[in-house]
Amino acid sequence: MPVTVRPAAPEDAALILSFVRDLAEYEKLLHEVEATQAHIEAALFCDAPKAFCDIALIDGEPVGLALWFYNYSTFVGRHGIYLEDLFVRPAARGAGAGKALLAGLARRCVAENLGRLEWAVLDWNAPSIAFYDSLGAAAMDEWTVRRMTGDALAKLAQA
Repeated sequence: MPVTVRPAAPEDAALILSFVRDLAEYEKLLHEVEATQAHIEAALFCDAPKAFCDIALIDGEPVGLALWFYNYSTFVGRHGIYLEDLFVRPAARGAGAGKALLAGLARRCVAENLGRLEWAVLDWNAPSIAFYDSLGAAAMDEWTVRRMTGDALAKLAQA
């Protein structure tokens, strides 16, 4: 089954949201999803998007996505890509869709002289970790992700 990857189009907004919800369910985080189709449309398909999405297809059928944005490394002195979400439907796993999505982002990094491609993975997600390791991705164990939302974010904004 040949895998193809294409940029997402505005008519993919509902599909993208469906993939995001499927990923959140897999990660046991569905209760945290606030995104709507309107949010996806506004973020990815506006005049100057700050986030982007690629869709993987097998035999013309959408099976997964990579949702990403550019970041910047002050240490490297170049932009990079941060992969926010990588998801492949369970029935399509092992067919090369995840690798095709990541390879497409790697090609973009090389073509645009970007410094790196990075993402986070839940520490209990052994199948994904093994997959990433098989591709040569390095774990950044010395780093801890920090996040600020809601009241904490609003309080700091008032400081």
